Amino acid sequence: MNEILELTKLDFSSVFLSVFVILIGAKMTVSLLEWVIGKLGLETKWMRKRREEHELLMQTAHNLSVLQERHVQDMERSDKRDEEIANDIKKLTRMFVEKEIDDMRWEINNFATNVSEGKPCNKDSFKHCLHIYEKYEKILKENGLENGEVEISMEIIGEAYRQKLREGF
Repeated sequence: MNEILELTKLDFSSVFLSVFVILIGAKMTVSLLEWVIGKLGLETKWMRKRREEHELLMQTAHNLSVLQERHVQDMERSDKRDEEIANDIKKLTRMFVEKEIDDMRWEINNFATNVSEGKPCNKDSFKHCLHIYEKYEKILKENGLENGEVEISMEIIGEAYRQKLREGF
């Protein structure tokens, strides 16, 4: 029981202060030991692990910057390629429209030639040619182009069609 009474008389602030001083001393001893080992060129397991982690971190940062640079280059190439593809699509679209226009012109002019030469043509041929002309005009309008090549042919076809209607197809 006397021992318990002695513990109650103990100054706890001095105990905490003593423990704190001991911990600071231990830390300083470890730091001094690390410094001496470092000056001697020796390496402890703990120091080697810390160095390896640092090297790994630096290598990872370098690899990340290389990947980021490569990503930027890939994006630039991708944007350039997208632009090339868009230009190619525009070119192909323009070529297709020109081909359609040329085919329709040829069909209308060929039909006008047949009509002017007096070759036999039925009512469906005339209707088909008029329908092709409507599509032709629509494509020209959609693409901001002007009709200058089939107007005379359409006049010939129109006169022949009106004549056939008067005669009673």
